[in-house]
Amino acid sequence: MATACITNFIDLILGTDVDTIADPLQIPAAFEVARTNLLSAHYTPFDYVNAQARVVVVGITPGFAQWKNAVREARRQLMAGAPLAEVLRAAKYTGAFSGAIRPNLVALLDHVGLQRWLGIASCATLWHADARLMHVTAVLRHAVFVDGKNYNGANPNMIATPLLQGQMLDYFAHEAALLPDAVYVPLGPKVGQALSWLAARGVLDEARILHGIPHPSGANAERIAYFLGRKEKAALSSRTNGDQIDRDRLGLAAKMAALGLHR
Repeated sequence: MATACITNFIDLILGTDVDTIADPLQIPAAFEVARTNLLSAHYTPFDYVNAQARVVVVGITPGFAQWKNAVREARRQLMAGAPLAEVLRAAKYTGAFSGAIRPNLVALLDHVGLQRWLGIASCATLWHADARLMHVTAVLRHAVFVDGKNYNGANPNMIATPLLQGQMLDYFAHEAALLPDAVYVPLGPKVGQALSWLAARGVLDEARILHGIPHPSGANAERIAYFLGRKEKAALSSRTNGDQIDRDRLGLAAKMAALGLHR
């Protein structure tokens, strides 16, 4: 099938007031790019790719809130007469990793030495002075819902579901082809598994996927604290596998060394 891009959706975006849409089931049908039974994917104006990036932060898929924010910003930019490239850049980065998730992500990336690999003082500047070095994306570019609810990456299985496989190969593969020398930071194990599935198909290099960095969500506070060395193993709750985090840290250190980072 032909991949969806913003030129096919300009009139639809201009005619859509997302503030009148209260849940995914109310998204106009014309946004839909794929459907199988209760599983659906809806165009999200995340076409922009920062081809200069050296680090790619990868989530699962835009949620409903991200879909609304992106369409709202794209509409605002279009109504202001902005060039399409600026429309897409603004829509992509509206609210990206805002709130508590950003300092957690910065601390995690700095802890594995990514800032030194990039030649910058801290990954905090990736949102400002060094934004050219980072690309933010999702392994499923367009917002995916299951029976009108945000898709969480678990059910159905991304790498065993034809519709989701198609979304990864039609969209994410295009981005990866533009960024062959970047490193990829999967946000969570489900994204990591999807990236490895893509790597096995030649879409990207497994050696450049930084598996094992904890998801920076505030709900993951204990795993983050232990990964960063801020909490002792003996103090961990039964919900946190300290041994696995230790293995993840060792694996990440080896992978960064292979990429040329020497501590």
